[in-house]
Amino acid sequence: MSLARYRGKRNLRATPEPAGEVGISERAHLIFVVQKHRASHLRYDFRLEWKGLLLSWAVPKGPCLDPSVKRLAIRTEDHPLEYANFEGVIPNGEYGAGTVMVWDKGMWKPDSSDVDSALRRGELKFTLDGGKLKGAWVLVGTPGYGSSGGRLSWLLIKHRDQYATKRDILVEQPYSALTHRLLAQIARDGGGEVEEAASGDPVPQGTPRFE
Repeated sequence: MSLARYRGKRNLRATPEPAGEVGISERAHLIFVVQKHRASHLRYDFRLEWKGLLLSWAVPKGPCLDPSVKRLAIRTEDHPLEYANFEGVIPNGEYGAGTVMVWDKGMWKPDSSDVDSALRRGELKFTLDGGKLKGAWVLVGTPGYGSSGGRLSWLLIKHRDQYATKRDILVEQPYSALTHRLLAQIARDGGGEVEEAASGDPVPQGTPRFE
C-alpha cells in the first residue's frame, strides 16, 4: 500500500490537499469519513482507515439507509489519513477540482480482522459509528457492473438493523460534520465556484438556501 497513485494524480504545490504519509496507526479504533465532493459531478467519497491509509470508493449517488437500495461504489486510489479532515476547495485545473465537504465522520469496525482477504473476496462487512451513518453495512465487489474504466466496481449496501430506514439522509442532513456549512458556503469561504457548489446542496424544507 502506498500513496504513489494519489500523489501522481495531484500537483500538491497547487492544491490544499495533504501530501500525507503512510504509517501504521496505533489507535485502538479505525476511522471512516464520507466526503461530499462537487467536482464535475456530485459524488460522495467513502473512506475507511486501514494500515495507515484511507481505502476509498466514489459513490455517485451517496450512501442510502434503505437496505433494498444498492449504491454503486467505484474503488479509487488510497488517500492519506490526513485527508479525513480535508474540507475546502480544490482549484480549477487541478485533479478533482471543486468543493469538498466532510459530510460524516466516525469509527468503523470490520466484521473480520482480515480486511485484506475480505477485499480480495469482494465482500467487506463492517459496522459504522458516525454522526449520520451507523450500524451494519457491506461492500460487495461486482466485476463488470457499472462503468469504471476496467476497475472493480462495488455495491455499498445497508444491512437491516435498527438504523435502517427509508428516510433520505442526504436530503435531511446536508451539512458538514466539521463546520455545519453547506457546499456553497465552503466554496464561498474558499474562493470556489459558489453557484456550482450550491447545485449539490439539498436544503431541508423551511431552511433558507445559502445566497
